[in-house]
Amino acid sequence: MTQLTKYIIALTNLYGIVHKDKVIEIYNNQNTEKISHEDIETYFQNPPQVLEDNFTEIYEDYFTKESIIVNDRIDELMAEKADKPYYIPEQEELLKYVEDSYFEKSPAYNKLYDYIKKNFYEGDNYKTQILTEDLQGICQFAFDMKLISACINNHGIVFDSQKQIQEVLQLVVELSNNVRLWENNGHTPDELHKRHEKPNLRPLPEKPFGFTESKVIDFIPRKKVGRNDPCPCGSGKKYKNCCMSKDNN
Repeated sequence: MTQLTKYIIALTNLYGIVHKDKVIEIYNNQNTEKISHEDIETYFQNPPQVLEDNFTEIYEDYFTKESIIVNDRIDELMAEKADKPYYIPEQEELLKYVEDSYFEKSPAYNKLYDYIKKNFYEGDNYKTQILTEDLQGICQFAFDMKLISACINNHGIVFDSQKQIQEVLQLVVELSNNVRLWENNGHTPDELHKRHEKPNLRPLPEKPFGFTESKVIDFIPRKKVGRNDPCPCGSGKKYKNCCMSKDNN
């Protein structure tokens, strides 16, 4: 994989959709050997298979995640991104986004991880990681309290008090305010809030969640997902290549 290909895939993973000129700008700012518009045009004239293999598609003058096209979100996402600055990490960090599943583990992520490990899984790192990463995915791609409730429920979490429910929800909301979002051009809600003093932060629900008889958060069942459908976690992968194996365990 060439350096330019790595940048295209990494920037598409970080931003969801990125204009070819932005790719050129960022690449040339971080590399001694510069590229031209002719170099980038070759990808539009004859897209290499490696882009498709990494769920990256061509749309007009943009590189975009396959899931955005499949879910017909291009116009909506472009409108959300329009007036926001770009988060541009240093090259070493940026190229980690070549891996489709990579995300930056913020202090908020680590705080939630530690709480789950201590209070629910008795130190089991694997189970803790799976649940925390699932919650990260919801916060990043489809933030919704019903989805969060369903995720926690599906993992068999049982709370011992209303206070514990609120503690977990507070940690999840804190996580959601510190994830890098496509609609924010890679910035977190917290970063934009501090930078522009706009209401970008996600609040806790106005009414606290209550217990069901089984002391598990109530939830709405998930919609049936086909093997070849885009994974509902928003990764851009097909369901069979992403969360299906975890959901069936």
